[in-house]
Amino acid sequence: MTRTRTAMLAALTLVAGASGTALAAHTATAGAAAAACTVDYQVQNDWGSGFTAAVTVTNNGAPTSGWSLGWTYAGSQKVTNGWNAKISQSGAAVTAVNESYNGTLATGGSASFGFQATYSGGNAIPATFTLNGVTCNVDGGPTDPPDPTGPSGRVDNPYAGAKGYVNPEWSAKAAAEPGGSRIADQPTGVWLDRIAAVEGVGDGMGLRDHLDEALRQKGSGELYIQLVVYNLPGRDCSALASNGELGPTEIDKYKTQYIDPIAAILADPKYASLRIVTTVEIDSLPNLVTNVSGRPTATPNCDVMKANGNYQKGVGYALNKLGDIPNVYNYIDAGHHGWLGWDDNFGASADMFKTAATTEGATVNDVHGFIVNTANYSALKEDHFKITDSVNGTSVRQSKWVDWNRYTDELSYAQAMRDKLVSIGFDKNIGMLIDTSRNGWGGTQRPAGPGATTNVDTYVDGGRYDRRIHLGNWCNQSGAGLGERPRANPEPGIDAYVWMKPPGESDGASKEIPNDEGKGFDRMCDPTYTGNARNGNSMSGALPDAPLSGKWFSAQFQELMKNAYPPLP
Repeated sequence: MTRTRTAMLAALTLVAGASGTALAAHTATAGAAAAACTVDYQVQNDWGSGFTAAVTVTNNGAPTSGWSLGWTYAGSQKVTNGWNAKISQSGAAVTAVNESYNGTLATGGSASFGFQATYSGGNAIPATFTLNGVTCNVDGGPTDPPDPTGPSGRVDNPYAGAKGYVNPEWSAKAAAEPGGSRIADQPTGVWLDRIAAVEGVGDGMGLRDHLDEALRQKGSGELYIQLVVYNLPGRDCSALASNGELGPTEIDKYKTQYIDPIAAILADPKYASLRIVTTVEIDSLPNLVTNVSGRPTATPNCDVMKANGNYQKGVGYALNKLGDIPNVYNYIDAGHHGWLGWDDNFGASADMFKTAATTEGATVNDVHGFIVNTANYSALKEDHFKITDSVNGTSVRQSKWVDWNRYTDELSYAQAMRDKLVSIGFDKNIGMLIDTSRNGWGGTQRPAGPGATTNVDTYVDGGRYDRRIHLGNWCNQSGAGLGERPRANPEPGIDAYVWMKPPGESDGASKEIPNDEGKGFDRMCDPTYTGNARNGNSMSGALPDAPLSGKWFSAQFQELMKNAYPPLP
């Protein structure tokens, strides 16, 4: 199947009737000739007396080393705070000026920022924007904009202008926790981690139940629902806590008893109005690069999966079948910077993603984007040190923490991986998702500035937000906090920050627990474990008394709220 992603080119306003929630967007666009700039202004959340907005400005003129974007409100809107730009307001006139790190705009370059504002009465979208004094969208005059959905009916970004599905089962558990009501209305991923989950396990909701509830929540507006497709044969060959029910050779069972039933349900015309986001098989393809013979972290299970090709076949089959459904948006798991950020992992993994995306009838056009940091803890942005820094002539890359990695955080990794994937043949408009459900690293231990420059290790360790003992630690990490709340278009190339891993659901048991789900005991979830080659033979950093993966872990949920960044109200 074929589909293209085009930029959103129309001004639109979506109002969800009785709920009082407004979702709006305005894009100033090119007419018959190229405009000097284009502006995408989106109201993401509106609670009747205030709102948050995301703005992306694209420079279509000569390169500039600094930018100032201006607009005037027709109503009473007052900006109260912002991020990624210096925002000031005089009367109804608002001016957003670049920060030191995002001032350069090449021809065709973009910058994104956001803000929060109050208002009373109406919240009309600004009619005109100026970039460095030049009015956007006047050079060629207005024309009828092309269809923003493209020939496949898909929108460019399924998260933009849409509210997210709130899983009632997760929401109820969150709300039952002291203080949990503060986040119980956040959208999280629905994990289909075994065949039985498609129909529903016990009294739990099945896929149709979730889709029916999504339709109810949708009302007259747009809504996205996030599904985690996670049941490959020989799943997660390098870990035991997340092993699955299917053996290494059961590819036919995966296709006929798992993917085919999911595809049949999603293709039901009843659900055609939903934006269905699928995260396709986390913790799989990168293992075939990093944990096979010839690598110090090799495991026999990963050698088996590389030899039989069932990871690539399974992912390709899923992409092909699900990609045939016009309102499904496939995002492939692309690991995280603490896994694939090294030179010998980065390019080889991108190539492996393309191999899978062109297997079993799939093509790169079945891929809408990629997701990073799924169920992981890597910091979104490390503000206090850069990969290009050095201390006393020693590069940050030589620090024990960075250990020759090319990246310091998930945002820089995601944007670089996106560029790499486009360079090897994926669509130039693919978007990235970043799972920020547990990478906030706030609380009393969050550094306020750079570390001491005694040496490169004191500089990095004293300033890093990510407080894990080692980047390779992944199970129920002590000290972690909720990260950025889910939102669309937070940075260039990033479709959304998401909570794909529902906060409060365990990564794995602290000790062996008999079960019928195929989940083993991984010592990385044992707080007494002293480590292996994957975490530099360090302590695991895991919380004690954890249940099986996917089960509710109250102690972790409370710690995630306590250490949230941005902090919870």
